[in-house]
Amino acid sequence: MRVLGVDPGLTRCGVGVVEGVPGRPCTLVAYYVVYTDPADDLALRLLHLDRSLNKLVAEHQPESVAVERVFSQHNVRTVMGTAQASGIAVLAGARAGLPVQTYTPSEVKAAVTGSGQADKAQVTAMVTRLLRLAEPPKPADAADALALAICHVWRGGTRSKLAAAADRARRGGAR
Repeated sequence: MRVLGVDPGLTRCGVGVVEGVPGRPCTLVAYYVVYTDPADDLALRLLHLDRSLNKLVAEHQPESVAVERVFSQHNVRTVMGTAQASGIAVLAGARAGLPVQTYTPSEVKAAVTGSGQADKAQVTAMVTRLLRLAEPPKPADAADALALAICHVWRGGTRSKLAAAADRARRGGAR
């Protein structure tokens, strides 16, 4: 399964692509950080993010998209920008006809480190180790996006298969 993970941000949006199957190590395909200039008009920043994510989806042909779920922070301005970037990421997946799953930061941390309370350095170290990389992906936004993709392969892939099996059973027959 090929997954495109997105760590949404309006100034820096991390994107990571991995391949793998549940229970096995994933393989790095690519990672990026899409930057927008805070001095630019919001509409132009969102348009740049939209075009960049659509280009990466078309280039890497993922089977699904994993996006970090926005959670409430004290800084409303930061939350708004992150939420807008998250919406663009979800839309990029939906536009390509792909299943999109969101994960909380705690779910992602627990999937890759074993602890939902892990800090950014621990997540980056585990992503580096899990993907057998010579050096950590930088900046942290890229490592977080890769962690999202790994989390989806390990948790979301299984979740999607279970949901599909349950749906088939409700419709009256296994395939």
